[in-house]
Amino acid sequence: MAKLEICCFGIECAQIAQEFGADRIELCSGAAEGGLTPSYGCLKHARKNIHIPVHPIVRPRGGDFCYNTMEFEVIKDDVQMIRELGFPGVVVGMLDSEGRIDLPRMELLMRETRGLEVTFHRAFDMCVNPLLALEQLKSLGIARILTSGQQQNAELGLPLLKQLNDKSREINGPIIMAGAGVRLSNLTKFIEMGITELHSSAGKTVSSSMNYRKVGVTMASNSETDEFTHYCVDGLTVEAMKDFMSLTNNLH
Repeated sequence: MAKLEICCFGIECAQIAQEFGADRIELCSGAAEGGLTPSYGCLKHARKNIHIPVHPIVRPRGGDFCYNTMEFEVIKDDVQMIRELGFPGVVVGMLDSEGRIDLPRMELLMRETRGLEVTFHRAFDMCVNPLLALEQLKSLGIARILTSGQQQNAELGLPLLKQLNDKSREINGPIIMAGAGVRLSNLTKFIEMGITELHSSAGKTVSSSMNYRKVGVTMASNSETDEFTHYCVDGLTVEAMKDFMSLTNNLH
């Protein structure tokens, strides 16, 4: 049966995703930047309160995936912390300045991840040669690749997703997990092409509980940002996606 991974920005989101049937959680902070390493406190409470597999992302900043020496040291330390806390997996990825998989650093990092299931995140969608990258990630022992098929969303990336999925099956490579814009309305397209793992935020915007709202002051560099709303997982959407996936599996 196809698995559903939910991207969660915090413990509240993770608890909702768990309650409504998610198979796995990618735990992040920094929704506005596409996902950053969660804090120690967030990780600690995830281990205590979430009982389905949780794979934290390790990404020290937003922007590209070409890291300097200090950033790489931070990545290694965060991976070590995640392993020591007892998580079953981790989500990470690095490229060099030419858009290739940063093999020397990834090889070092795979030693740090011993015992963990490693997902290579959407840095893959920024690499110059995805088919070569697939073979390189297989050689590293990567468990899965989160990808939109190198497009802004996974529906637009369907042709490459199919090519990657077929190739990975042929070489017994990493699982190809479709993510970015995966929702209830387009699940069929991914399942019919044989994608076995799907990644979705299944989210909604929730209003702040603040009654008093200071006008004219913002914490964000973009003054247009609405700081009195936040993202949260929509449990009913998770449930509907899982129900649909189960139904589709039974029909096949």
